[in-house]
Amino acid sequence: MLKIRLSRAGKRNTPFFRVVLTEHTKAAKHGYKEVLGFYNPISKEFKLKDTAKIKKYLSNGVQFSPRLEKLVKINKISL
Repeated sequence: MLKIRLSRAGKRNTPFFRVVLTEHTKAAKHGYKEVLGFYNPISKEFKLKDTAKIKKYLSNGVQFSPRLEKLVKINKISL
């Protein structure tokens, strides 16, 4: 089953996350299929690249991770 979740990047003490599409059994850091956006927790910047593509994935049964679902609701992004 595919999931849209966060993959950590960046240096130590400087976290940066990519929003990726990946199989739920694989590691998000190395096994992702596509990068769909990013999240910077230091500057609180959250951006999704192509919301139409994400809507298509969601209609095909792909799910958000719980943390990413909270971020989408907090930032009031309509999908």
